[in-house]
Amino acid sequence: MANGRAAAWFAVIVAALAALAGAAWADQPRAWQLNLQEAASPVMESIQRFHTLLIWIIFGVSIFVLALLIWVMIRYNARANPTPSKTTHNTLIEVVWTVVPIMILVVIAVPSFRLLYFSDKAPSEDAAKNEPGATITIKARGHQWYWSYVYESSYKVDDKGFALKENNKPVDDLAGARFSFTSYIACRGSNDETDKKKCADFERENGRKPVRLLDVDNVVVVPINTAVRVLVQGMDVIHSWTVPAMGVKVDANPGRVNETWFKANKLGTFYGQCSELCGTDHGYMPIAVRVVSRADYERWLAEAKGKFDKVEEPKRAEAPARK
Repeated sequence: MANGRAAAWFAVIVAALAALAGAAWADQPRAWQLNLQEAASPVMESIQRFHTLLIWIIFGVSIFVLALLIWVMIRYNARANPTPSKTTHNTLIEVVWTVVPIMILVVIAVPSFRLLYFSDKAPSEDAAKNEPGATITIKARGHQWYWSYVYESSYKVDDKGFALKENNKPVDDLAGARFSFTSYIACRGSNDETDKKKCADFERENGRKPVRLLDVDNVVVVPINTAVRVLVQGMDVIHSWTVPAMGVKVDANPGRVNETWFKANKLGTFYGQCSELCGTDHGYMPIAVRVVSRADYERWLAEAKGKFDKVEEPKRAEAPARK
């Protein structure tokens, strides 16, 4: 009987751990989540590796300090050491506790700087290393309290992902056909009748209930395995364009344009939120990025150019006539 109860408790514990482990990896926040969201881009994969390195370093330092504390309490308590030492300096120990932390910081700094440079700018095309550059440029604009997006460029690519060129210039699908759209929260999940109707409309159109505070009416659509350059700008106050699964978090500042990038390696919809306190409705301006196949992206792009507002191409200023 005792063995049966023990087996039952063991099964319950295993099931609970499995549920927690499953909840820890997701493209959106989950209840009882224990870890970072599952990586869906090379940048996030690098962030997770760096995070794991830091965890092991922190664990090692903590265990070492704990062992020292236990040793000191046992070896140097009043009973074990009734006559305390009057030593005030120990050159070897002082050198060690200065040099070792410096070495630990160097171990942390090297991958940290490498990751910062890797995530800073979108990659450029490198035929020698067989690495395509960013072929899609999207401008994300933060407003109080929603996002708007401008598809600036989307180059045609070959089978390897390199931009197709004519006259040594990339062939842009959006040449003269740039478009923009707004992206509002689908519904807030409140008891307001208007909000309930929005939730019902979303469920009817998409065949599922909206993810609370994360789904939007118009999502950002990008193709898989394609580097996407994102230009981020604040139109009123400071916002922050953040998609955890992509390893992207950059401030949207008024008066300037910041750059980030990602390359999704998994299909699906990935969620984020504004991560800068920007006002009373800060919690109601989510971000949704849908990653699709290249063929599906081309079809969506053709529809979007006719569906969304066209962005007029900037006109070149004419030089004043000489008098």
